[in-house]
Amino acid sequence: MNIQTESTPPLATGRCALFLDIDGTLLEHAAHPDSVSVSRELCLLLETIERRLDGALAFITGRSIAAVDNLFEPLKLRIAGLYGLEHRLTPDGRIEAADEPADMAALADEIELELASKAVYVERKGPVLAIHTRAAPHLLARATELVEAALTRLPKGYRVIAGNAGVELMPLEAAKGAAIRRFMQLYPFRGRRPVFLGDDTSDENGFETVNALGGISIRVKPRGETAARFAIADVAGAIAWLGTNFGDPARHRNNLVA
Repeated sequence: MNIQTESTPPLATGRCALFLDIDGTLLEHAAHPDSVSVSRELCLLLETIERRLDGALAFITGRSIAAVDNLFEPLKLRIAGLYGLEHRLTPDGRIEAADEPADMAALADEIELELASKAVYVERKGPVLAIHTRAAPHLLARATELVEAALTRLPKGYRVIAGNAGVELMPLEAAKGAAIRRFMQLYPFRGRRPVFLGDDTSDENGFETVNALGGISIRVKPRGETAARFAIADVAGAIAWLGTNFGDPARHRNNLVA
């Protein structure tokens, strides 16, 4: 059911905890995940937000923590990677990593043999397998067939998540909502109002969790039904909203004057 009540998210008031998806939310999607880049302005904005929120900022992403660190270098934030299968609870803390099971590795090998030469990118993320079809949208149906068929061969406890331009196979415990709940139990997130921005099907669980906690759920570039209560049209709008709400107030005033 679509419970979206307003098209524009409100100004975030009070003590907030901010959770951010990356691809499609902070960065435009690309045919290959490694083709994106992070601007210095975005890194500076995130540094400012983390400082203003006393550290209550975390990435909640399907990327691995290693991939995010490489993308945003030298910036390091609190993060839940692989939909919550990996965690770094403090910016300088240790990474709770997740390995690739042997059965998932064998499945990835098979799918690569069929699809990798057809402009489809098969991304191996430990216990998560992502098939990106943005460069070959006509193969999304076939990619979905392959991962759905694999459910009968894998141990119980896996699910298929269809995205905007691909499909992913992941353990049931890989859930952005669970990652958000874990952070909300810890300092400096505890006692704050959660705010979560995401753009895809895999973010819906996070929206539902934030709604249940009385927070602000925002879907970027919404398509069809969503549990998010608010929407932002595009990545540029999401970054602008973040800057207005959590960025440098003096800089924002200057921009308004200009």
